[in-house]
Amino acid sequence: MVVRAGREFLAIPGPTTMPDEVLRAMHRPPLDIYSKEMVQLTFGLLRDIGTLFATKGNTYMYIANGHGAWEATLSNVLSRGDKILVLESGRFAVGWGHAARAMGVDVQSLKGDWNRAIRPAEVEATLRQDTKHEIKAVLAVQIDTASGAFNDIEAIGNAIKAAGHPALFMVDTVASLGCMPFEMDAWGIDVAMSGSQKGLMTPPGLGYVAANDRAREVHKTANLRTPYWDWTERDGDEHYRKHSGTAPVHLMFAQRQAIDMLFDETLVNVFQRHRLLAEAVRRAVAVWADGGVLSFNITEPKERGNTVTTVKMENPTPLLDYCRDKCGVILGVGIGDLHGKAFRIAHMGHVNAPMILGTLGVIEMGLQALGIPHGKGGVTAAVNFLGESVAP
Repeated sequence: MVVRAGREFLAIPGPTTMPDEVLRAMHRPPLDIYSKEMVQLTFGLLRDIGTLFATKGNTYMYIANGHGAWEATLSNVLSRGDKILVLESGRFAVGWGHAARAMGVDVQSLKGDWNRAIRPAEVEATLRQDTKHEIKAVLAVQIDTASGAFNDIEAIGNAIKAAGHPALFMVDTVASLGCMPFEMDAWGIDVAMSGSQKGLMTPPGLGYVAANDRAREVHKTANLRTPYWDWTERDGDEHYRKHSGTAPVHLMFAQRQAIDMLFDETLVNVFQRHRLLAEAVRRAVAVWADGGVLSFNITEPKERGNTVTTVKMENPTPLLDYCRDKCGVILGVGIGDLHGKAFRIAHMGHVNAPMILGTLGVIEMGLQALGIPHGKGGVTAAVNFLGESVAP
């Protein structure tokens, strides 16, 4: 017996569920890529991506996923043999560092822990030891979707300043942009990157990079530059240079619609929606954890991200299978160090109360059906929190 008829629901942290309006925006003929409308579409998106990053710096759009955007950031500001500092809080900053190493960069890691966020004081201490200023860039993610860690990017930026170090500060916002505050200019970030497939509610395939004047000055002497990623090539007046050739027209239609939806809701409300729904998930998990089988991967509550919650559990496969096969809800698997030891609940992008409460209800149903020890009433705790927090 199954109860999974109807629309299958993705509760994985990317690609996320896309609004019907975004899907419809792609279902149209292509534009004349030389038309005024096409030029306006490109420049409007570049402008509004800058608004989401909260920067007055230059923005760039690539036909790429987040890994491509990683390469775009690295190749534009680094030279072969440069040293960088990668701040570990899970899998993804480390992955960014692996890409840099493969490109000929000397990668130093500030060892972290998959159960906690980056410690700004450790960043400051490490940079103070680099008296010759050999480190050219510091890499961090705002939210790591493997561990579920939320890193205080503003505090890390302040730590770099306090150390008096000239390294560029580079931040991955793939799992946070459009979901929570990000202030590139105010927080002293030199280069930021993101992708279309999570909080920006668009199919995978668009990568975004923003760079301030300091980064663009370093760019002038970077020798890892290649034609497709090169900012200078994309700064030319001709429209096609913004895309290094043919534009990804239909992905841009989708992204235009998605950003319009974010702006219509207003970013303040978008961020509050994510905060409330994330806390509802955390309330449920906290109750379930009383059974002694489930636990939060990130131990400090203030370090848990508002876009994904990683739940530790020995052998979560039966629960994942039950939720998918019996109920049509697909949860995220544990990845990296948490492979086979955790599952992940996404709450990012196009998500609302019934979607979250439905996901939590299916998880609790699975725990009960499979006889997995858990505290009773997790969904009730989530409902009570939202009922108290969302005013009539």
